[in-house]
Amino acid sequence: MEAAQKDPRRFAELYDVHFERVYAFISSRIHQRDAAEDLTSEVFQQALANLPRYEWRGVPFAAWLLRIASNAIADRWKHLVREQGEPAPEAFSESDAKSHDEIERRAHLFRSVAQLPDEQRRVIELRFAEEKSIREIAHQLKKTEGAIKQLQFRALQRLRAQMSDADA
Repeated sequence: MEAAQKDPRRFAELYDVHFERVYAFISSRIHQRDAAEDLTSEVFQQALANLPRYEWRGVPFAAWLLRIASNAIADRWKHLVREQGEPAPEAFSESDAKSHDEIERRAHLFRSVAQLPDEQRRVIELRFAEEKSIREIAHQLKKTEGAIKQLQFRALQRLRAQMSDADA
């Protein structure tokens, strides 16, 4: 943290360490992938811009990032309310229903998906993040539906095992 304050080029290290946690936090509240990705990017841009003003107050750096994320989410909802008349969700804070453990679990899941073999990872991303059908994925990847089902099955088995190991 201090190294990044002295040399902003070192911020990439902080980004690598905290990306999954921030993305998990945002995606647990914003259920649109593109919006969650945009807000995550915005959080790190704001953090980099405000890094010289960050002061250690006994609270982890990750908490500071999550506070920026909370504010970015609140700003997004305010903007949506003004633009579309869409109702804002219930007020939330760091102590809301999504506990720190749940955020960490989601971050672990995102890391685990990223570590899957390429074909399995792609099938999981298309199936669950992009919500495509088996048929659509098979067509896109030029494979049979049976092959896609097998890739999905193996990926889910591997993810369950990794998540079980993390819970143990």
